[in-house]
Amino acid sequence: MRTMQRSSRAALAGVESAFTEIMRRHKGAAYRFIRRYVGDRDEAHDLVQETFVSAWTALPRFDRRRPLSAWLRRIALNKCRDWSRRRRVRSFFYAAVSLEVSPKALSAAVEPTDVAQENLVAALDASLASLPTTLKEPLILTLFEGLSHKEAAELLRVSPKAIETRIYRARQILAQKLSRQRANE
Repeated sequence: MRTMQRSSRAALAGVESAFTEIMRRHKGAAYRFIRRYVGDRDEAHDLVQETFVSAWTALPRFDRRRPLSAWLRRIALNKCRDWSRRRRVRSFFYAAVSLEVSPKALSAAVEPTDVAQENLVAALDASLASLPTTLKEPLILTLFEGLSHKEAAELLRVSPKAIETRIYRARQILAQKLSRQRANE
């Protein structure tokens, strides 16, 4: 813990190697959080990079009284929200593009995988990513990131009861989606 505090102080003083150490310690957690949010490995890698670039530029605004991990998670959450907004705008414009692209050409862009475990993870990631933001965020923060309902409520600026309700709804929707998917296999 003391090493982390020293790294934080050094990073706040502008020492790049200290910030590199912070990135090394937190990039795995940031990646897992973002991957679950967006459901895509490549996008998650890009968003992790964006998260740490934003964290570096926002270091002067970091509140030392708050945990560094919570601050980084907030930045990652904001990057995911930005990504979702950009995705909605892109999908609107892609819908307006000519439909001359064949389905065969589109499916060729997706690499098939024969690993059952990877398929299961991909199905879960896709199901999580398709949840409405208000349901997805509390579920990821509590179930996968290990935050308490109170901590997730503080991060999302809602009540702990709202977190509880949203998690319940998200689990119901996920169960329905996954059972439908299993039935189709």
